[in-house]
Amino acid sequence: MFDIIKLKTASAGKRGLTSILIIYTGGTMGMSYDKTDGRLIPFDFSKILEKLPELYRFELELTILSFKKPLDSSNIKPDHWITLAKIISQNYEKYDGFIVLHGTDTMAYSASALSFLLENLNKPVIFTGAQLPISEVRTDARENFITALEIASARKAGRPVAPEVCIYFNNFLLRGNRAKKMQSNHFDAFVSENYPSLAEAGVTIDYNASFIAKPDSTKKLKVHSKVDTNVCIIKLFPGINRSYLNAALDTPGLKGVVLETYGSGNAPTDEWFIQALEAAIKSGIIILNVSQCIGGTVDQAKYQTSRSLNRIGVLSGEDITTEAAVTKLMFVLGNYKRNITKLLTKPLRGEMN
Repeated sequence: MFDIIKLKTASAGKRGLTSILIIYTGGTMGMSYDKTDGRLIPFDFSKILEKLPELYRFELELTILSFKKPLDSSNIKPDHWITLAKIISQNYEKYDGFIVLHGTDTMAYSASALSFLLENLNKPVIFTGAQLPISEVRTDARENFITALEIASARKAGRPVAPEVCIYFNNFLLRGNRAKKMQSNHFDAFVSENYPSLAEAGVTIDYNASFIAKPDSTKKLKVHSKVDTNVCIIKLFPGINRSYLNAALDTPGLKGVVLETYGSGNAPTDEWFIQALEAAIKSGIIILNVSQCIGGTVDQAKYQTSRSLNRIGVLSGEDITTEAAVTKLMFVLGNYKRNITKLLTKPLRGEMN
């Protein structure tokens, strides 16, 4: 299932080096343009040093574990999140940090999912990728990859500087479960509107230490290996009709819904709409309210158009992103039988305030 590539840098063979495991799942970074028809195809990742000779200069022990069949991130599924969590678990004691090279389209989902699956994480897990292939002359892949390596290996007083699941992209380090992809044709692909960046890379890498997780180093990593995919996202829009809503809520086996509402958590007050949600909640379906806005928070007591949701038992997602909300819902439903409401409405990994 995997190819393992040991990179021989200039410092290879030295003892006591910081060790980094790089997991290549696929995505634009590891692609090249086919000379015959111009389409993007995976290149041989064992030749990464030809594309990034700068890696020779690192005082690090680097290992690359590559999926044999690299995946476009549109094809990433929850099973792949479990696989990534298991890889990190199996190699946790061998390496000081981890980098996940991943396509950008679903990177925020994967980073959010890994943050929940890796409980008591005390080492950096840095997701990164690129908008242009690493084989191109003008590409963001080199800077993203090299700086992600620096961050994953950075230590202060013998401890990692960024011991959490993050996304590094275009000069900014973001908490993974706070990030959202916002651009498909610019290098600044990701934003984190509701939480400050953890670091900014310029001439130096300036860490925002007060906002970086401070895990309890005495606790051992606990890796979860279950998610429940019986969830859906319902995005509200003017004109949403009863048949559409009922069809979604009547999905066989449905256990949870991320309801994307307007503004600070507002929704239509039509009687049929509220009754449909109330009936779903009484049948045992969890409904989690998140805002369609990029920034801001859900406040179900602020307007009349959200108080009805509060009354019937819709849960407030506060300032959580949709990506974090759906993966958290899968995680909680897959691993807990009790206190579901409490777990969903409190921060587990810094995903909400």
